[in-house]
Amino acid sequence: MAFLKYLLLVSAGLFLRSTISLHSYSGENKPTMYGDFEAQRHWQEVTVNLPIKDWYEQTSDNHLLYWGLDYPPLTAYHSYLVGRVAGSLNSSYIELHKSRGITTNDHKLFMRYTVIVADLLIYIPAMIMACNTVFFSLLKLNIQKVHLLYLLVALLYPGQILIDNGHFQYNNISLGFTLFAIAAILKDRRILGAIFFVLALNYKQMELYHAVPFFCYLLSNCFVESVNRKK
Repeated sequence: MAFLKYLLLVSAGLFLRSTISLHSYSGENKPTMYGDFEAQRHWQEVTVNLPIKDWYEQTSDNHLLYWGLDYPPLTAYHSYLVGRVAGSLNSSYIELHKSRGITTNDHKLFMRYTVIVADLLIYIPAMIMACNTVFFSLLKLNIQKVHLLYLLVALLYPGQILIDNGHFQYNNISLGFTLFAIAAILKDRRILGAIFFVLALNYKQMELYHAVPFFCYLLSNCFVESVNRKK
């Protein structure tokens, strides 16, 4: 029964994300930059075709004023991975220089799928784990209706869906790693939590907003002795 409830919640989240994906996005069909879709596509073009040392450098093949890669390394490696898959489907998606401004429906559909896959693999499981940890481990509340309502609101939060699924962003990855970190820390797995937060911070620098509380909490625990501390 619990599995069925989770399945319904996830299905509702995926339905809303898919619906949002049917609409337009910022910069669509607007040369010369073509919006967020082109930014993500161009990073795949750069990471697949250029050596690692040139990913963040101004070169003859990498003009930083045209959607220069400006996120931390984990984003770059993610772009490389997605770019490799895109290239295996259609090499024109990431062809150096020649692919700029490409906006075929098949390519946009592929990019939409990559965001939803990130939701399924990272963000949604992290949200479920974090909610379960807060309700059942921290608050010691076994109130299924409240827990499921909270989870539903979290999974259907419009801000995250509009930005990620509407405008080809991958904030769900860094937010998912942060949620995993919170869940790990609440379960007294501080080292694991620190690893997840480092991954989040190395994916998008927006996680600097959450860095201070993580730093203070983890530092404070360095001065606290506990025989029950788990590694």
